[in-house]
Amino acid sequence: MRAYFAGGCFWCVTPIYKMYGVDKVVCGYSGGDEVNPKYEDVKAQKTGHRETIMLEYDPDKVTYDKLLDIFLANVDPYDGEGQFIDKGFSYTLAIYYTTEEEKLRAQTRIRKLEEESGKRARIAIEKFKSFYEAEEYHQDYYLKNPEAFEKELIESGRKKL
Repeated sequence: MRAYFAGGCFWCVTPIYKMYGVDKVVCGYSGGDEVNPKYEDVKAQKTGHRETIMLEYDPDKVTYDKLLDIFLANVDPYDGEGQFIDKGFSYTLAIYYTTEEEKLRAQTRIRKLEEESGKRARIAIEKFKSFYEAEEYHQDYYLKNPEAFEKELIESGRKKL
């Protein structure tokens, strides 16, 4: 099965899913109408796409609800301007659903989060329409560039020293 989440910088959210049994994580772009967007244009807010990850997973190993929990634990769900130091629409949060069941599960989980926190979550829940794979150098960035990845986590505020 596949799931699609926009969690800010796609480099930063890729490794966590592999730790929880997701078979494959692909960095890319979703949400906009431009066909085959390029990173520079997405980052410059020219395409209407968000940095998004596509997860390929076996629901017998990891459930969609678990994927939602991982997503919410690794983002700031109340920031409507982006994530950490990355600001702009392309870094805002979204859950792209492919079935009505996924939509309902996402709505339920976000509603629970809002009730528990007393805050309004800033996460779009949108019907999936397309996914464009990002350029190769973005894929498994944390493995290809471990020092730069670590620096990105610290400078972004995602990882505390």
